[in-house]
Amino acid sequence: MGRRRWVGGGNGWFNVLLVVLLLHGSVLWVSSAPRVVSQSAGNAKSETADQVAVLVGAGDIAGCQNPQGAFETAKLIEKIPGTVFALGDLAYDAVTLGQFQNCYGRAWGKFKARTRPALGNHEYRDRSAAPYYQYWAGQAGPAGKGYYSYELGAWHVVVLNTNCEAAGLGGCGADSPQEIWLRQDLREHRDACIVAYGHHALFSSGIFRSHAVHPELKRLWEDLYAAHADLVLAGHEHSYERFGPQDPEGRADPQHGIREIVVGTGGRSHDPLGLALRNSEKQNYDTYGVLKLTLAPQGYTWEFIPEEGKTFRDSGSGVCHNRAAQEARTSGRPN
Repeated sequence: MGRRRWVGGGNGWFNVLLVVLLLHGSVLWVSSAPRVVSQSAGNAKSETADQVAVLVGAGDIAGCQNPQGAFETAKLIEKIPGTVFALGDLAYDAVTLGQFQNCYGRAWGKFKARTRPALGNHEYRDRSAAPYYQYWAGQAGPAGKGYYSYELGAWHVVVLNTNCEAAGLGGCGADSPQEIWLRQDLREHRDACIVAYGHHALFSSGIFRSHAVHPELKRLWEDLYAAHADLVLAGHEHSYERFGPQDPEGRADPQHGIREIVVGTGGRSHDPLGLALRNSEKQNYDTYGVLKLTLAPQGYTWEFIPEEGKTFRDSGSGVCHNRAAQEARTSGRPN
């Protein structure tokens, strides 16, 4: 799995399976053999170019009074190797560490060692989100901040704390501590393929717009867009919605835009969707499930996998903006 990154480097390993990934009808990547790769500073750049990684998960997971939906999505993740993302609101009504363990831990806790979580607003039922930080320890970023980044194959993964009004966070606007950190983190990975995730969405067709749409995240999106990020994942709305690539203003941008996927389908409950926002391409609000991303050096595929007994699915592919720009410069083609 990927090496976690707070500020500097670190060591990790990847177990790479034989994979052939197709993108728009052409061969995207082929591995020659399973490999164990050291992520030391000397060889990380050359070795990661040969890797494919899986990132799978959802948000809005365990209702402590009725965890059955979370048990259903856990069954799906059991069958999928890779790193697990948890998009916040992991345990509803849990205000102590014991309650968090008895709620989230009973369902998705078996994946704890391979999970990289994000904070939801329900984690702040305790004002300092103490049970969350106690449960995850060093896996959730610095206590009191909750934002961090890590490497996964050839991709750079950014985990945001989108609870902008949380005590001690300092907001999400320009020159806030998180925004300063994000700009620096992205500068240090200016040629990487980038996926970011957090609990709240900038864009959503949720029926209650004050709950669904979070303009306070716009500056973080602007930083990600300037860095040519490829994907943003979110939850909060208990539904599934995929947007086409767009800029932070919500204007379609097929060449350079960020694709946002809202996947608040971890098992808590279902929320209705309202009239679709522009660029919304796919919606569902009656199916629990998980989103599986296959991340390759030149691009990615996505697949929504539903709980047993449901038929809704969604899948597709996209390119890595920064890698496409590098190839265009090398070949002399316009990007």
